[in-house]
Amino acid sequence: MTTATEHATTTVHVYRVYIKATPQAIWNAITQKEWAEKYGYACPIEFDLRPGGAFRGLASEPMKAHGVPDVILTGEVIEANPPHKLVQTWHPLWDQASAAERPTRLTYEIEEGKGGVTTLTVTHDVAGAPLTGAMVTGQVPNAGGGWPFVLSDLKTLLETGKSMAG
Repeated sequence: MTTATEHATTTVHVYRVYIKATPQAIWNAITQKEWAEKYGYACPIEFDLRPGGAFRGLASEPMKAHGVPDVILTGEVIEANPPHKLVQTWHPLWDQASAAERPTRLTYEIEEGKGGVTTLTVTHDVAGAPLTGAMVTGQVPNAGGGWPFVLSDLKTLLETGKSMAG
């Protein structure tokens, strides 16, 4: 997995991971609630996969036990071209400081390769949202591993049938 240079001033972070799975399997894992609950932070999601449609990320039960609100992410779908591209806004609400920042732009690009290996490129433009940028790159202590963790777990789940935690 490659990442953009992680300087405090970097506002566009690019992550690329190669997964032995079909583009449709990756698309489903990104956009369907039953898949999203199996990897990363195991949070349910809701998507209306049309331009202008709503996106919501919901807190898992362990998160709620620590006082996190029920809705931890909101956004709007900008472009949906299954199973190749999803562009959306992404706005964390899990704490007041994050909620006060502007929404960011998140792009998933899924490209079928050779030998059953598909490239997933995640581009997260966090301009104007430095706290969000620090969190999604895994730089905030005790806040998880950000996109590197989520994408590693997604790859593990799709290739082995189990998350890293399982």
